[in-house]
Amino acid sequence: MTWRNMSCWLRCAASRFKNRGLPSVGNPKMLNKWIVGRDDGFIQPWFSNRGTCGSPFRPENRYFYFTIAPLPMTERTTFFETRLEYLKGIGPQRAELLNKELHLFTVADLIQYFPYRYEDRTRFYTISELMESMPSAQVRGRIRDWHTEGEGPKKRLVASFTDGTGTMDLVWFQGLTWVEKNLRRDGEYVAFGKPQEFQSKFSIVHPELDAVRADAEPDASLTPVYNLTDKLRKRFIDNKVMAKAMRSLLENAWPHIHETLPASLIDKFRLVGKREAMWNIHLPQSTAWLRQAERRLKFEELFYNQLRLISNKLLQKEEHPGQIFQKTSLLTHFYKHLLPFPLTGAQQRVLREIHKDCLTGRQMNRLLQGDVGSGKTIVAFITMLLAIDNGAQACLMAPTEILADQHYNGLKPYADAMGLNLGILTGSTKTKRRKVLHEELQSGQMHIIVGTHALLEDVVQFRNLGLCIIDEQHRFGVAQRAKMWAKNPVVPPHILVMTATPIPRTLAMTLYGNLDISIIDELPAGRKPIKTVHKYDKHRAEVFGFMRQQIELGRQVYVVYPLIEESETLDYKDLTDGHESIQRAFPQPKYQVGILHGKMDAFSKDYEMTRFAKGETQILVATTVIEVGVNVPNASVMVIESAERFGLSQLHQLRGRVGRGAEQSYCVLMTDYKLSSDTKTRLETMVRTNNGFEIADVDLQLRGPGDLAGTQQSGLTDLRLADLAKDGAVLTAARESAQLILEEDPNLVLPENAPIRNHVDAVGRTKSDWSRIS
Repeated sequence: MTWRNMSCWLRCAASRFKNRGLPSVGNPKMLNKWIVGRDDGFIQPWFSNRGTCGSPFRPENRYFYFTIAPLPMTERTTFFETRLEYLKGIGPQRAELLNKELHLFTVADLIQYFPYRYEDRTRFYTISELMESMPSAQVRGRIRDWHTEGEGPKKRLVASFTDGTGTMDLVWFQGLTWVEKNLRRDGEYVAFGKPQEFQSKFSIVHPELDAVRADAEPDASLTPVYNLTDKLRKRFIDNKVMAKAMRSLLENAWPHIHETLPASLIDKFRLVGKREAMWNIHLPQSTAWLRQAERRLKFEELFYNQLRLISNKLLQKEEHPGQIFQKTSLLTHFYKHLLPFPLTGAQQRVLREIHKDCLTGRQMNRLLQGDVGSGKTIVAFITMLLAIDNGAQACLMAPTEILADQHYNGLKPYADAMGLNLGILTGSTKTKRRKVLHEELQSGQMHIIVGTHALLEDVVQFRNLGLCIIDEQHRFGVAQRAKMWAKNPVVPPHILVMTATPIPRTLAMTLYGNLDISIIDELPAGRKPIKTVHKYDKHRAEVFGFMRQQIELGRQVYVVYPLIEESETLDYKDLTDGHESIQRAFPQPKYQVGILHGKMDAFSKDYEMTRFAKGETQILVATTVIEVGVNVPNASVMVIESAERFGLSQLHQLRGRVGRGAEQSYCVLMTDYKLSSDTKTRLETMVRTNNGFEIADVDLQLRGPGDLAGTQQSGLTDLRLADLAKDGAVLTAARESAQLILEEDPNLVLPENAPIRNHVDAVGRTKSDWSRIS
């Protein structure tokens, strides 16, 4: 039997050890430092009542001696790598539950498992003061009597609790036998929980109940509340157990907690020490101490997040060369003779930033943000001209065939005018055509290739890929984007990733802190802001009348539904029913109504989209399949049914399908009357502004960074305390501090930066560093 299996039994024998002058196994330091018996970690008991050694292990033997040996370094190398089963108050069984339920395995995991809120135990309420609106309350009183009610699953234990100002019920539905066995009549208790009122009487279901000892006042403090599962609670691992284990852990960890920030930063920002912060984040002495602990740990978390991203960015620029694009004759010719409209100031600024990157001899890794219709595609084409003029090839990768087709059709006239060979490669490309494309790419005859994930296939090889542009980059996995690096084994291609989804500054710093960021924050001249209104279902006749007016003016209309067919569980408008009602309101032959959704085959989709683009249909009833990649300048009205179903970012993307021409465009948000406060905020924001970055900031506040990013992004999911929606100022200070330190001491060799170097070395690298890939 191994030490791990026996550690629980040995704790039970702790008192016997004390009586015999031996070290107590109940002491966590002994448990962490020693194992029993031979070097292989097995127990070798010596039982005194037998007078022999090597007897079989049996718990009924009263006394035993044993030899001790150091724990092998492979099992425990530092205090924080200690397994949870060795921690006082946890043990093997609880440790196994914490492993499975919370993925906590070591002391380091547990000490960094922070409370998600705190309950104020600093005040005691009387029963007469209770209100149902209270999230929780603490009451001191006596239990007069108790009894059981109900049968089967509804069976419950009800105790009558009074404090002199009134009487309330304490109710338990689980563990009735155990609870009843531990209750004392007229015993004084402190009950804590959520008060609920029923028939003018308050009750607390499954209260936290502590007996008041005569020699001590009940604890009154800010109590941490941890995220726990139902399974843990059923096995009696509640917040009280967690707090007790955390106190034991912090007491033992105190000498092992070392400072991780340099003194200069601690003094500059008046931060508390690491030890004090760790103690007060779990067991706050006061609200003021809690705020200081949170402030310190959030700064540290964001500082190391930014330090890693900026360090990777600097390392990337040092390690990865890039082709130099010095010639600009093609670009100049395009500017002077073929550019159909003047570039905005923002577009010109971004092109200067890109050109500067392409002259350094280092690989460009740049994120281009631009709102819908801001002119990112023409910037991408001009950047391609830079590559081609210098003997390189360029590719543009899009997430869907619709978007790839749109890019191809939009760039084809420019490419033809410049005498460039432009191709497209998607899942629908025929085998015969694929073979030609592959040969032209390998020979260098193909200057520009537009495509989808098909470009990632190993068979797609370039003669000299110098520029890779990735549109709507958040729809590609990091490993997929990394594959594009291998398309040029000699010199990695310059990378330009584009997104039409505005990203809040705080999120961009965290998700893309290792990229240079360019922003097109100016719409082309002549574009009019889209007018957005919110209408309820009762206004449908009015909305239909407005649609008829716009159609009479020669405009076209999108009507978007969240569902294709009626749902039994979701009370939202569906496309099938909506298409029928619109056909009744807009009958043939005067009106032509098209339909487009994700379940249609590719031919049918193309057919409907082509008809709408040519103006053969006036109304296109669709799902969000049109969210990305549909460009019909004549469409001036976007009606979004059940708009409460969509997030802000998606609403903004859908609205961006209109307003592509010079005419005034409109967006109508249709909803039911029953709206949550968050939904009202989303709709009010859409009506108030067309600014994508302002909308993104509101979206971040409502949905949080994880939902907004949509995927497990490096640099985001490792945040335990910081909230990007609220801690923008802290993030800015942390990033500026990390930038300054790395500029002055890139290798962290200065004595004052020793805490940073030690912490970075201790954390190490335990997984593939995908943050190095753009």
